[in-house]
Amino acid sequence: MKILVALAAGGLLTGLATTAQAPVTLKDAYSGQFYIGAAINAAQITGQDARGDAIVEQQFNSISPENVLKWEVVHPQPGKYDFTLADQYVAFGEKHHMWIVGHNLVWHSQVPPWVFRDDSGNLLSREALLARMKEHIDTVVGRYKGRIQSWDVVNEALNEDGTLRQSRWEKIIGPDYIAKAFEYAHAADPAAQLTYNDYNIEYPAKRDGAVRLVKQLQAEGVPINCIGIQDHDSLTSPTAEQEGAAIDAFAALGLKVAISELDVDVLPPAFGQMTADVSAHAAADPKLNPWPNGLPDDVEKQLAQRYAELFRVYAAHKAAISRVTFWGVTDGDSWKNDWPVRGRTDYPLLFGRDGQKKPAFAAVVSAAH
Repeated sequence: MKILVALAAGGLLTGLATTAQAPVTLKDAYSGQFYIGAAINAAQITGQDARGDAIVEQQFNSISPENVLKWEVVHPQPGKYDFTLADQYVAFGEKHHMWIVGHNLVWHSQVPPWVFRDDSGNLLSREALLARMKEHIDTVVGRYKGRIQSWDVVNEALNEDGTLRQSRWEKIIGPDYIAKAFEYAHAADPAAQLTYNDYNIEYPAKRDGAVRLVKQLQAEGVPINCIGIQDHDSLTSPTAEQEGAAIDAFAALGLKVAISELDVDVLPPAFGQMTADVSAHAAADPKLNPWPNGLPDDVEKQLAQRYAELFRVYAAHKAAISRVTFWGVTDGDSWKNDWPVRGRTDYPLLFGRDGQKKPAFAAVVSAAH
């Protein structure tokens, strides 16, 4: 024992000790700081993607459902629910002892048109739509009470200038549809963490709008616990300073912060302004798909540097952050491949299409130290 201590003191065992203790998975690297999650798709939920499942099981301790809990999937027709995939999703998370996220309850997209209309095709009244919203939330959240730990209750309710989006929910019910959704979700599962989730709220105008929204909800006694910053980022934007300022702004309201849908777009922007609006589309252009057969080494290096920068910000704010969730498992799974341009090839995640770790993986692990 004395010899080993002396050798260690002399530095001869330092390298061996460091190697033995170095974290080899994402969840190990950030253990004690925040959960590390991934959005999983139907093939991973059902076990058809064995390679993807192995990555999820090894690297992550939280999951989000890419689509299977969205209204169009789980509640496709009036009075008809389909929990087949949702049940398997929750069972997957429970099997692997994960922090399970429900995504999402109220959104302007991926909602069947019937939700807003009566049997004659007329738009519902405020009272009728509120009743329909409540019935949906009661049924979905109630089914997984105590099993899903966190719900994205309202998704993407703000415009880029921070004003309220004029969605069908807002037009029929009014601005208080957000408060009502949170109240219904809390009643259905009082122990669940309830999140408002949005993109581009790192930028000052939209961030300030989200702060105003949260303050109003809090003043009314609405049960909101968490803000989801999606972080669909590019190689250069938003800046590290904007990321940190947004986290600080929401933490100052007493909220937890979830980095809820993280990916880094390496391709040339299709629009002048950053957006993650799923309804946005751009025409095909070879200039927007420059690397269909693989990412150049210099861009791979930029991606690693960008992820290291982001995770240094997250680690510095670990007291405020509950989870960091990548939106997808491998590059091949990413929604970025077909948005906003059909058929283009993107490389926004830590694992390549072959399931192998990219340089960005090591950069993220290193940022934890």
